[in-house]
Amino acid sequence: MLAKRISYRGKVQGVGFRYGVRQIAEGFAVSGHASNQADGTVEVFLQGDREEVEAMEKEIGESHLAGFIREAKGCEVEVVSGVKGFQIQ
Repeated sequence: MLAKRISYRGKVQGVGFRYGVRQIAEGFAVSGHASNQADGTVEVFLQGDREEVEAMEKEIGESHLAGFIREAKGCEVEVVSGVKGFQIQ
């Protein structure tokens, strides 16, 4: 099990970025959330099997959302128990 927080910087707020991430999540066996941050970034928290988390992260970077992303920084974090589904916060 892998948990990862990824911070996306660029024109990622006010363009449907979080909704796009949620749509992508429907194709993967992951749980987590996407949330706007006060500094203008969007934070995506993903957890699941390593292959699924890494594949979804790659898919976000290659999807229609790629044009909004100027920078993406991810790091592994502690797995959070009880998280189910993918939410927009």
